[in-house]
Amino acid sequence: MATNVPFFIAKRYLFSWKKRNAINLITAISIIGIAVTTASLVILISAFNGIEQMIDRMYSEFDTDLSIQAAESKTFNASQIDIKKIKKVEGVQSISRTVDELVIIKNAEKWVNARLIGVDSSFLGMAKMNKHLLNNEQIQDYNSFVIPGAGLQEKLQIGIDSENKYDPIVIYAPKRKISIKPGQNPFFLETAEVTAIMNYNREVNTDVILSSFNFASELLQYENEYSSIWIDLKDNIDVEKTKESIKQLVGNAFKVKTRIEKNELIYKTSQSEKIIVICILIFIFILSAFNLIASLTMLFVEKKKHINSLLSMGLTKQNIFSIFFIEGILISGIGLFLGLVFGYLVCFAQLFGNLIVLPGTTESFPINPTLFDGIFILFLVVSLTILFSYSTVHFLIRNNFITQFLVSKRD
Repeated sequence: MATNVPFFIAKRYLFSWKKRNAINLITAISIIGIAVTTASLVILISAFNGIEQMIDRMYSEFDTDLSIQAAESKTFNASQIDIKKIKKVEGVQSISRTVDELVIIKNAEKWVNARLIGVDSSFLGMAKMNKHLLNNEQIQDYNSFVIPGAGLQEKLQIGIDSENKYDPIVIYAPKRKISIKPGQNPFFLETAEVTAIMNYNREVNTDVILSSFNFASELLQYENEYSSIWIDLKDNIDVEKTKESIKQLVGNAFKVKTRIEKNELIYKTSQSEKIIVICILIFIFILSAFNLIASLTMLFVEKKKHINSLLSMGLTKQNIFSIFFIEGILISGIGLFLGLVFGYLVCFAQLFGNLIVLPGTTESFPINPTLFDGIFILFLVVSLTILFSYSTVHFLIRNNFITQFLVSKRD
């Protein structure tokens, strides 16, 4: 018996619909169900890829590749770390010292709490600051700057005049290492001219006011103390390898974290949501597969007379199994093909046509279809299809072959 006979018969069963009946309807529903589930997997996984890409973009420019902090205290003495040695580590491109403290900011009658972060001028280049300033502004003096986030500007209602000068603000910094007596002001006060307004992400915009390292150190009374050291790496450098090199250099008294580790909750939440959605869609696909089981079962029942004829012509039990197993593969294959085509068409339409925008913005909803995801979905759907088709046909053949077909053949 030619090896392509089961495939030919299975194809005839699928495509020769001379009359409309329940089997054809269930088969069509099965194909549509698999196609819709496959397309949903493509679109949603691509959407989560886009969201992860957007989150990484939002945090990657303000948060440097690596940061060094004291393991047990809020600050550490400058003499504890040799910055020159860190700069010589392979892959390190730029370094910025930081001081970080909670302060109170006042403008007219508006008050807000914020994080004052003092940084070296090198950080402005590391964070691509000029690209993230409102009103197309540019930093002119890299040695003296005060830059609140856009959210702080809104809360404080910091205005700008016709000469593009912002309202001055008053910064209240807590006094350190001194005892406060009743009636004594617990804050140092400093009036500061706002240089520009930065716009990165919601967290930075609403919580951070950036200043030069010297300005923040003097205001906060940090004498040869750092809160952390931020490190920017060269392109195409192994972050983990560089991290380990720096950990060996600074010792166990310090923690060295990557950007992802600093924002671990955000990245893990995104990954968890993606996994949950994929699991839900797999469950929906399993439900859709019951239509495939119903279609194969009804087709098997309808074709019992044909099976007797095929057995009389010399087909074996294995050939009969192959016919209906291939039938299940063909049904799923059509649905899989249609789903992949439709899913990627929607993704590319969003990617190049901006069909959906982020709420409250004019920015296109992020989406990132990848070949790897297509291969993963193909493998997943094919695996489940083989499992359901094999188990269904094996059950039908095992329970009907001896009791009906062989007896009928002898008669």
